[in-house]
Amino acid sequence: MSFEKLGLIKPLLSAIKELGYEHPTTIQQRAIPLVMAKSDIFATAQTGTGKTAAFGLPILQRLRKVNVDENRAVKAVILSPTRELSIQIFEDISNYAKHMKVECAVLVGGKDIETQQRILKKGIDIVIATPGRFLEHVENGLEVNSVEVFVIDEADRMLDMGFTKEIRKVHPLLPKRHQTLLFSATYSEKVRKLSRLVLTKPAFIETSKKNSTVDTINQTAYLVDTHRKAELLAYLIGSRNYPQVLVFTRTKVSADTLFVELQKDGLKCGLIHGDIAQGKRLKTLAQFKEGKIKVLVATDIASRGLDIEHLPYVINYELPSVAEDYVHRVGRTGRAGRNGEAISLIDIYEKFDIREIEIVIGQKIPQETVEGFEPDPSIRRKDIQETSLKSEHKKPNKKKERQYNKNTSGLAKAKKTTKKRKTTKRDAK
Repeated sequence: MSFEKLGLIKPLLSAIKELGYEHPTTIQQRAIPLVMAKSDIFATAQTGTGKTAAFGLPILQRLRKVNVDENRAVKAVILSPTRELSIQIFEDISNYAKHMKVECAVLVGGKDIETQQRILKKGIDIVIATPGRFLEHVENGLEVNSVEVFVIDEADRMLDMGFTKEIRKVHPLLPKRHQTLLFSATYSEKVRKLSRLVLTKPAFIETSKKNSTVDTINQTAYLVDTHRKAELLAYLIGSRNYPQVLVFTRTKVSADTLFVELQKDGLKCGLIHGDIAQGKRLKTLAQFKEGKIKVLVATDIASRGLDIEHLPYVINYELPSVAEDYVHRVGRTGRAGRNGEAISLIDIYEKFDIREIEIVIGQKIPQETVEGFEPDPSIRRKDIQETSLKSEHKKPNKKKERQYNKNTSGLAKAKKTTKKRKTTKRDAK
């Protein structure tokens, strides 16, 4: 399958060719024709499979007849959960539209709203925004009665971050006859409820199992004592000569502490989390993308929308509080069919967490040790206060665990049966 066979116009084909796109991904092959046919879509796809192009290219194709001499009105609204992701989408769509007379604007918090209003007054075709800031502009007079396409990107994350009310407010403001595209990296009951609210007879696209990680990512967990995590991390980066690494922590305090420790070890690092000004975060991300920074330490603010070409390594210095967020973290590598490696450093406190993650993704994560960093065998679970465990770590869902055990047991039996068949007389002949 080629982009030409999807029916894209020459300006778009030229742009994506210049960007190095060769063949459409599965989500692009399935979504682009449906978007062009003006169908509502409910699409789930693994992080890193090209969802932005899946909706961005056909939206631009619909706007190809825009006349620059006319008074422009907003024709498409794309909502995303974070500033970083909104800016990333804006950059991608601007690149796709480089040979077209289409104007885009990104509306996010942390930027001067009056400057954004002046940009909007010049005439904008596509608005990419975070929900809160978009509603601010609507309240200040932004007209949305010409909107033809409404996109909710990373819907699961949007709901996790508490934007349900904002989406419920936005949807009724749009024309009754408009196309809605809902994209989500994971599949949940909350997302299904939202889909029933905003979609009309949607086409359903599912390109992967729910909450699964891509096959091109090699996943490993290294067992290590808590107080030696930073030391092991620096050792792995240095001894294995990792060219570029994205490191996730659970909290802002952990990120700050680790950042200082890695700098002491002589590593050129960057740091992003919610307490850092947006301008500084964007500058740090740009430096990381350009290769000026080798190690980027981040909280989950970076687990969505951070699109770095050929990012080879993601390391979970601490496992996420929510098991599903593991999928988004490791999805920063292994993008668009490329190989990647996801490493998790786990201590005795994270035994429950790694188990919960395995249940969510439906597969075992191999656990290993690094020579010289083996955990102290004298540290046992009985040494950990029960109250600490209850407050910081949730035990796995028993129902999910029983199903997981059943699935893995069946897999083991299948492998055993396969081995037995190899020894039959018929095979011997």
